Amino acid sequence: MIDTASLNANELVDKLKSGDISSVDLCKAYIKRIEKFDKDVEAWAFLDKKILLEKAEEADEYRKSGKPLGALHGLPVAIKDIIGTYDMPTECGTVFRKKMSSSQDSEIVNLLKTAGAIIMGKTVTCELAYIHPSKTKNPHDYSRTPGGSSSGSAAVVASHMAHLSIGSQTGGSIIRPASYCGVVGYKPSYGLISRNGVLKTSDKLDTIGVFGKTVKDVALLAKTLIKKDLYDPATVHFAADDMIKTCEEGPVFEPKFIFYKTDNWKNIDKESQKAFDFLIKNFKKNIEIFDTPSYFKQIPQYHQIIHEADLANNFQVYYKKDKNKLSKEMRDAIERGMKYSAKEYTDAIDFMGQSYESFKEVFEDYHGIITPSSSGVADKGLKSTGSADFQKIWTYLGLPTISLPLLTGENNLPLGVQLVGNKLDDLRFLGTANWIEKNCKDE
Repeated sequence: MIDTASLNANELVDKLKSGDISSVDLCKAYIKRIEKFDKDVEAWAFLDKKILLEKAEEADEYRKSGKPLGALHGLPVAIKDIIGTYDMPTECGTVFRKKMSSSQDSEIVNLLKTAGAIIMGKTVTCELAYIHPSKTKNPHDYSRTPGGSSSGSAAVVASHMAHLSIGSQTGGSIIRPASYCGVVGYKPSYGLISRNGVLKTSDKLDTIGVFGKTVKDVALLAKTLIKKDLYDPATVHFAADDMIKTCEEGPVFEPKFIFYKTDNWKNIDKESQKAFDFLIKNFKKNIEIFDTPSYFKQIPQYHQIIHEADLANNFQVYYKKDKNKLSKEMRDAIERGMKYSAKEYTDAIDFMGQSYESFKEVFEDYHGIITPSSSGVADKGLKSTGSADFQKIWTYLGLPTISLPLLTGENNLPLGVQLVGNKLDDLRFLGTANWIEKNCKDE
């Protein structure tokens, strides 16, 4: 049996390509780990072991044919249960969609299949990808939250039940679960990956993201998914062919970073503060500490207006059908969203562009912003998915962010370091992230 936990996704792709391992053997190894760990973690919303092995057999047979293979041929990928598939349920964490599938595959599922990837199954999400906690537990401590709403997607990678998974972020749903679960979570620039066929919570904020064990792993998956899609007007043309190469090369010059503690620094537990202080000290020649811009104080409120107004618009149908089947968190958000005026919403949208134009000059002199990925280690208990205070600003601005599992906090639990880059500068950004990952490991 393959020791899947000892390999990263790029290594697996190479071994699949060379024939050193088969897709069937790989899937059997995953199934063994799922049978061992998922009874406690509960990260899967849908997984059919028989169908998974059948798909693996088909991938192996196709490989023997000698026909051209996609970049991810035979590699299983887990996807968040808001991503449409015609051949498995897409329940979106709500009773309103129990056992319902989509009429067709989403664009990102089509891209994965074209690349030869195996759609492994659906990972658990919070109700309608918002904040009501799911059943999933943190693989490092079953009494703690894995974060949300991409809880299952982060947890399957952390527990080695999959090497790659796909999630989404509207507030902090990639970065926070990655930090809590101790994996790499990459939220690309807004507009790089199509949301066509994915549950819409907020058109102006929703961003597809990916999880993996290393920066190169998330680059491998993201490269496959980045493509202009006419059915998602937010998507842009972006040349991602050199993503892996640029990632490996890293920055041309010794990188310089700004460290923002932000106004939320006071909310971070003491052990986590010590960990970040240690990081800053070790990289003092590369890091300068600055106060956050004053206008950042307005962003959380504007983010909330957009998010909740869009929730009210998109999910009012469920509210009207039977609001009592929605969580209190969702009902309250929809009710608040109904009350915002058109001017409040327009002002919140307009401030996006204004604040980015004011902020983007930072990246002329610095390779990126370093901040905490979260307000500390995973929260105790399962009644909350944690705070998105350290992620909302960057989501609102549409900037690429990545959480790197470089530190530990209380009880030796994982603590993510968040890197923020300039909009649509994702290739250079991932190269810089890879540099940080490598140099921190060397430390």
